[in-house]
Amino acid sequence: MVIIAYYAIRVLRLIFTEIGRETITIPGFYPDWANPTFRLTFVLIIALALVICFPYLPGFNSPAFQGVSLFLGVLFSLGSTAVVANIVAGIILIYTRSFQEGDHVKIAEVVGDILEKNLLVTRIVTPKNVSVTIPNAAVLGSNIINYSGAARDRRIPPLILHTTITLGYDVPWRKVEDVLIAAAAATPDLLTDPSPFVLQTSLDDFYVSYELNVHTESPNQIPRIYSNLHKNIQDGCNAADIEILSPHYSAVRDGHHITIPADYLPQDYEPPSFRVHPLSPWLNLPSNAPPPTKAEPEQPT
Repeated sequence: MVIIAYYAIRVLRLIFTEIGRETITIPGFYPDWANPTFRLTFVLIIALALVICFPYLPGFNSPAFQGVSLFLGVLFSLGSTAVVANIVAGIILIYTRSFQEGDHVKIAEVVGDILEKNLLVTRIVTPKNVSVTIPNAAVLGSNIINYSGAARDRRIPPLILHTTITLGYDVPWRKVEDVLIAAAAATPDLLTDPSPFVLQTSLDDFYVSYELNVHTESPNQIPRIYSNLHKNIQDGCNAADIEILSPHYSAVRDGHHITIPADYLPQDYEPPSFRVHPLSPWLNLPSNAPPPTKAEPEQPT
């Protein structure tokens, strides 16, 4: 049994190594499955060999041997619940191909690059170079966001990053879009094809929300891309004399002056004026209305 197990492992190692190198291809079997599948097969062959050889061990039928075996079995069953759950979760994660080593992911509240994944735990290194170890059972029970899926699978379009700014209604939207597109073009690690685009996501009480969408194939550089993009947006808005209304601004303005951009107003437009009579400070009269007259006192008879 030892000889058979030894040569069986060697043959399987050779086969799975060639599958990993893509020298041998099996429809529906991905090359990244080769190494974990070989490990599982290795464990199964060793376990099968031990089960067959176990009855031939000296003292197998003795009460002492059986008592020790029963005691070890109870300890293993009581203390391995979490271990077995993590192993099963690790196998599921491997064959569902949720992520691979080097992918930029978000698992629960942890964002970073996959450093290692095995049958028990998954290790992630954050952008601040902090290593986080997460049990596979917790990983399987969390939402997994893989930012590197598009870079690995060409069937998925490039990753889209987006950021939002809020600008007043007095700024022409075409001018805003030109500034945002120019800021995206000046940012490194962004694609020009597909080209960036702008969406107006909402018309709020005090401003318009503009969402800039850009494409990238460098998911590991997301923090740096956002930083450079925000710098370019600020520089572009300042150069174009556009005021960013984030956070909210409270402005006191002349209510008679309309907030439509100047390009849409006629050349001779003037804000309408208003008058307040000193005897009636609460009375607003149009500019062409005559002032009120005082009532003449009665003449004594």
